[in-house]
Amino acid sequence: MKPTEIGHPDYFHKVVDCQWACPAHTPVPEYIRLIASKRYTDAFMINWKSNVFPGILGRTCDRPCEPACRRGRLEQEPVAICRLKRVAADNKGEGVEALMPAAAKAKNGKRVACIGAGPASLTVARDLLPLGYEVHLFDGDAKAGGMIRTQIPRFRLPESIIDEEVGYITRLEPVLHLGERVESLKAFLALGWDAVFVGTGAPRGRDLDLPGRKEAAANIHIGIDWLSSVSFEHVDSIGKRVIVLGGGNTAMDCCRTSRRMGGSEVKVIVRSGFDEMKASPWEKDDAAREGIPILNFLAPKEFTHKNGKLTGVTFQKMHWAADSKGKRALVAAGEPDVHHECDDVLVAVGQENSFPWIERDIGMEFDKWGMPVVDAVTMQSSLPNVFFGGDAAFGPKNIIWAVAHGHDAAVSIEIFLSGKDVSKRPMPGVSMMSTKMGIHEWSYDNDVSLDLRFKVPHVDNEIALRNVKVEVEKGFDPLLGFKEAQRCLNCDVQTVFAADLCIECDACVDICPMDCITFTENGEETVLRSRLSAPATNLSQDLYVADGLKTGRIMAKDEDVCLHCGLCAERCPTGAWDMQKFYLEMTHAGCSSMPPPQRILATAK
Repeated sequence: MKPTEIGHPDYFHKVVDCQWACPAHTPVPEYIRLIASKRYTDAFMINWKSNVFPGILGRTCDRPCEPACRRGRLEQEPVAICRLKRVAADNKGEGVEALMPAAAKAKNGKRVACIGAGPASLTVARDLLPLGYEVHLFDGDAKAGGMIRTQIPRFRLPESIIDEEVGYITRLEPVLHLGERVESLKAFLALGWDAVFVGTGAPRGRDLDLPGRKEAAANIHIGIDWLSSVSFEHVDSIGKRVIVLGGGNTAMDCCRTSRRMGGSEVKVIVRSGFDEMKASPWEKDDAAREGIPILNFLAPKEFTHKNGKLTGVTFQKMHWAADSKGKRALVAAGEPDVHHECDDVLVAVGQENSFPWIERDIGMEFDKWGMPVVDAVTMQSSLPNVFFGGDAAFGPKNIIWAVAHGHDAAVSIEIFLSGKDVSKRPMPGVSMMSTKMGIHEWSYDNDVSLDLRFKVPHVDNEIALRNVKVEVEKGFDPLLGFKEAQRCLNCDVQTVFAADLCIECDACVDICPMDCITFTENGEETVLRSRLSAPATNLSQDLYVADGLKTGRIMAKDEDVCLHCGLCAERCPTGAWDMQKFYLEMTHAGCSSMPPPQRILATAK
């Protein structure tokens, strides 16, 4: 193998698995260490710069970072990264606005319109407004926030948190056009905008065209529409017996909301198995905690009714079997149908985009599913001045994806309005700094905590189920937050090897608790992986290879299992190993007019 190019920004970034997995690439270990040091405001600001909505995401994020957490390779549960984000938001000091960019004193003459005022559009606005762009936000609702405000129940996300974090953006003085729905993109473009960003989400819930649907329509509701009605207080009750159809996070919100709106017998019914449900594991746990059963392998077949009144749903039993091509598929089990009585049904079987307001004769290319063709990197459509993001770009995802799209679109808009190629984007800023304080001392706590993941306290069901606005999760207090923060393995503090200082004494090999360091003859990667001290079987993680040793051998380290404990650097008699903190800051709007940042790679000498 060739020696590893550790100066490339992506190399150590991939080793910081949580940051790599986060769509917005939030520097997770950095803010967790700040929480452990009780520097909550600093931790909040790192999050705010990256993911824009720390308090909101600390309660609602789909947590793509947590399955990637290195702690999950040692034990069952990863670090509670999402809930630690909330710790930073809940405990930040007063006056964080003073640490944020101010509204631009002078405009640069460029007008940007954002259609939809959800998380993607708000991110675009936040990134561009301090740079002098005149940003207009259009939304059919009376308040900004989009699906954050309309589709997430208040028992998960209080209104005050939404108002606060949306307010950090509106203080930058965007021009708000709330209660104004854009009905025609052709007419809208004729208004002469320099750039347009479409962040309208996936506003249409899928329906089920089954027998009895029309006859019993009064008691069959589309899940996301019903949640919006609850949010705006247009609905204040539901029948006692409720069936929720669907197995995603929206279904979990529907069933839990139903319990608070008068549903005493609420059940979720899913055509797939429990493990195949799209709902996050913690969402299913929350439903179970509130006494809501989930029935699996039942496909809805018919809505039953009597004189126009819904009486229940008939289901066909399903099971997993091999189809005609030998692939695993859900098929009818061949057993008798089952009937479940109910007063109301909430249909939560998915969401889809709706673009009837975008004319097909304006030069914009659409795919076979009726979605605009959007570049996944630049967020640019086939109309050069029109950009997309969030659910409107690639279908329903989570808030953190909308934020990432907003950042990328803002970079593209700035480049585009500068008359440059949007595909040529500045690299992220990277720095590395030695954490050495003495011969065997580091500027961070490198002890590996033996604690298991701490549970988030919840409000008792007796209280929680009485009111749809009572927040269920209490969050970590500072003490629990500190203990959970200590579980982080500091995987952004990297082992950096200087071959010219190495005497090949194997002290690092002997002390390594994971057997991830090997001194050996070089070879092809597949061969080398098999003959390390512990075979490196996870091909998604690179090997760290360094040559230049006096014996002609190489040092090979398996990044997959390293605990970043620093024992190799502590044991090394010559200082060939160093622990260096890696910090990556993603490119946001404002960097595009500057040369690529210098990558600082400290040496071990």
